[in-house]
Amino acid sequence: MAFQAIPIFRIFDEQKAKAFYLDFLGMTVDWEHRFAPDTPLYMQVSRDNLVLHLSEHSGDCTPGGKLFVNVSDLDPLYQDITAKPYKYNKPEIEQAPWGCRTFTVIDPFCNKILFNESLAPA
Repeated sequence: MAFQAIPIFRIFDEQKAKAFYLDFLGMTVDWEHRFAPDTPLYMQVSRDNLVLHLSEHSGDCTPGGKLFVNVSDLDPLYQDITAKPYKYNKPEIEQAPWGCRTFTVIDPFCNKILFNESLAPA
């Protein structure tokens, strides 16, 4: 048996969401869905094994969620993300109280993604 959890983040503006998730985080749109042309967007974005659903539907979730993502090599991810000219978010690598290295990005809708790298040997 295999499981995969896919978090859903609430978004309010398609263009702002794409600027953050695609242009800044380097994710790709896997698919988009609308019930009709002028209805809310629901889409899946991904980068490597990280898969997210982004929803303009008010009943799906609330803004301000936080996702904890374990990564095996934080520095290349950090360098890739911070090399992009995104003026609304300038994350910094920090030493977490639990002994790991982390950095957090915050989307335009107050959703947070914390990237975490363990310093303990695997």
